[in-house]
Amino acid sequence: MNPHATPILVLSLMLGTTITISSNHWVLAWTGLEINTLAIIPMISKSHHPRAVEAATKYFLTQAAASALVLFSSMTNAWATGQWDITQLNHPTSCLLLTAAIAIKLGLVPFHFWFPEVLQGSPLMTALLLSTLMKFPPLTLLVMTSKSLNPSLLTAMALASAALGGWMGLNQTQTRKILAFSSISHLGWIAIILVYSPKLALLTFYLYTIMTSAVFMALNKIKALNLSMILTSWTKTPVLNATLMLVLLSLAGLPPLTGFMPKWLIIQELTKQEMTPAAMVIAMLSLLSLFFYLRLAYHSTITLPPNSSNHMKQWYTSKPPSTPTAILASLSILLLPLSPMVHAIV
Repeated sequence: MNPHATPILVLSLMLGTTITISSNHWVLAWTGLEINTLAIIPMISKSHHPRAVEAATKYFLTQAAASALVLFSSMTNAWATGQWDITQLNHPTSCLLLTAAIAIKLGLVPFHFWFPEVLQGSPLMTALLLSTLMKFPPLTLLVMTSKSLNPSLLTAMALASAALGGWMGLNQTQTRKILAFSSISHLGWIAIILVYSPKLALLTFYLYTIMTSAVFMALNKIKALNLSMILTSWTKTPVLNATLMLVLLSLAGLPPLTGFMPKWLIIQELTKQEMTPAAMVIAMLSLLSLFFYLRLAYHSTITLPPNSSNHMKQWYTSKPPSTPTAILASLSILLLPLSPMVHAIV
């Protein structure tokens, strides 16, 4: 790919995201989503490997279907109410269609099938964008329409996402697929609280973005595409591997790390809303995710002899981890003491 193309595509992603999150009109929001989709496709398929081309095709087809549903939902609402304003989504059929459309865009269960495959076919840094930045505009639309959405439907989808994300991640050996199922599981936590506390849903997404970015950047640095590659990386980057372990445990939601904060606040809010059974179920389902995070953390810090693995060794540079990786890793580990302030704001 032409070196000048990457900055143009990144600028297009930022433009599409900005248009969607700042718009009040459905057509403008849809335009931003389309710009995002068209900008990320060359980044997915830039290696020209058959797997990457397949991932780009799957991504385009699912996102095109979701965008058509968004447009159809907004037109149905405009036909019934005469309103194109995003916050005025009052028609029941439109609300149902929009929930389905955004679930497809985010990769919520039962529309999750495309997400692990697309991530597996993408380069690590493109997979990072797909897991974080590309989920922000659809999530913003859900937050803006949260007053109109069906709480029972979202709760059912959230619990199914947490269950399937944890269950399917147990058997994976590819790091990108593990992080894809981790993303589906975290989306379950975001979806279950969205109707009751949109600010808390956004906070959960922001913290998830910080932690996932730190993990992807660390994996990109050590060129780890599967678990066996992580096994031998500790000899070259011991500090980065130890940090990766802590970030993974934070992503799992263990105290006293940052990732514990959103789960704690969500369970507290669900209990206030008299949804104690749902809170208990989603807390139990997070134990499934904890298993594969622990397995990743164990692989990242295991001290086997360097020649114990029978795969081809990777070339490493001796450069230390980049400043963004260090900052994101620090934020992923150290933010829990800010919980009282965050709780007061949310």
